Amino acid sequence: MRLPISVLVSVSLFTAETTAALYLSSTYRSAGDQIWQCFTLLFTLVPSMLVQLTLIFIHRDLSRDRPLVLLLHLLQLGPIIRCLDAFCIYGSAGKVEEPYVTITRKKQMPRDGQTEELEQEVGQAEGKLVTHRAAFARTSVIQAFLGSAPQLTLQLYICVLQRGLSIGRGTLMVISLLSIVYGALRCNILAIKIRYDDYEVSVSPLAYICVFLWRGFEIATRVAVLVLFSSVLKVWVLPVVSVNFILFFLHPWILFWSSQSPFPENIEKTLSRVGTTIVLCMLTFLYAGINVFCWSAVQLKLDDPDLIDKGQAWRRVTVYYSLRFVENTALTLMWYLHRTDFYRRVDAPVLELLLLLGYTTAIFFMLLFYQFCHPCRQLFSSSPAQGFWECCGALCLLRGPLSQRSTVRVKPAGKETGEDPRGDATQSLCGNV
Repeated sequence: MRLPISVLVSVSLFTAETTAALYLSSTYRSAGDQIWQCFTLLFTLVPSMLVQLTLIFIHRDLSRDRPLVLLLHLLQLGPIIRCLDAFCIYGSAGKVEEPYVTITRKKQMPRDGQTEELEQEVGQAEGKLVTHRAAFARTSVIQAFLGSAPQLTLQLYICVLQRGLSIGRGTLMVISLLSIVYGALRCNILAIKIRYDDYEVSVSPLAYICVFLWRGFEIATRVAVLVLFSSVLKVWVLPVVSVNFILFFLHPWILFWSSQSPFPENIEKTLSRVGTTIVLCMLTFLYAGINVFCWSAVQLKLDDPDLIDKGQAWRRVTVYYSLRFVENTALTLMWYLHRTDFYRRVDAPVLELLLLLGYTTAIFFMLLFYQFCHPCRQLFSSSPAQGFWECCGALCLLRGPLSQRSTVRVKPAGKETGEDPRGDATQSLCGNV
């Protein structure tokens, strides 16, 4: 049984960020900045309430007689009591005989082309710890992208406007950035475990480091680009972010309506049709919030029983990062053209180049992760690097007509038309979206 370190990390980041935000809001109140105080509290309390609701929903406390736990959740202390409960379960494991165990079957990663299936006994205590880990993994994602990401953007924007960085604001920004990167990392691990649920997945420390660097560079540069753009074109930042959010929010619903599938009924048996709709809307809301700042790694598929697309969508990843790179370039260019006298003190072309280089570095670590550090890379049908290059948007659109023309012109008469030796790889990567 593993020590619930992920639970402790999630609670530590949640507590540290909430404490730093409350302290900073008190300093804004003392300075008379009521607008900044309200926004700081908004980006603290709203995600905190969503975290409490998520923990209650996953642990199904509404159907159980636990008034003290519900009271602590109302006081926003739910994550702390859940963390203590997880460590109490871990400490008492093995001291009391389990009344029953559950048998689980998992496949090992293929070795020499062969896959072995192993049976494991999961006791009652370990099952409770699994529930705690799953709950805090999801709350870390909610806290990261519905609270920490807007909070980091707000505080960095205030720093630019006030042309200064206080200790309290700097502390909150560092904690928020760590919370976002950790939430994105948990999102990656969740996507892997959901997609390869039949296999025993073991993530190496090198993979964690690679994902941490990938997400760190991606989120830091994205937030910096949005703040720079909003500091000179305040009117246009809301339409840019709103269009991003609305497109990602509607995308799963459009795919669901176009598939003409029946309405999902298997999310939770106790939920009515209205409750299921609310849960799906909250899920797509979180999905859109993630994609505004970084690649979500989890693709929603509302017509699937698991609500997750388990295919390797290389083309979607390629299109996303290509369009995001173009968008970041356009936003930094608009900032460069409309920059104020304050930015004359810095070397604007070098700053713009550093931001684009930072995003390119994030893409490099992403390719490095999928190519060498992914725990399930042995199950890929072909090389991820080849997939990202061959599934480039323009190449996928132009490759069909160009290959047909070249085939007609090059092949001499009397010989059968051959197939492109890379056709199977391209089809397996581009078609599995």
